[in-house]
Amino acid sequence: MDLSESTWRKASRSHDDGDACIEVAPVRELIAVRDSKHPDGPKLVVSRSDFRRLAETIKNL
Repeated sequence: MDLSESTWRKASRSHDDGDACIEVAPVRELIAVRDSKHPDGPKLVVSRSDFRRLAETIKNL
């Protein structure tokens, strides 16, 4: 899947001081996820419903 034209969004709680952070990009009916420190590295692509479940699980930790 070509993600070169994707618009990536960094988490609002992210800082530029080197903290770990992910970026997300909507891709049709999917969500792409990448490490903001390694934008050319591997990406994870999941369904919107799986991403929503993941985000809810993380919020509840």
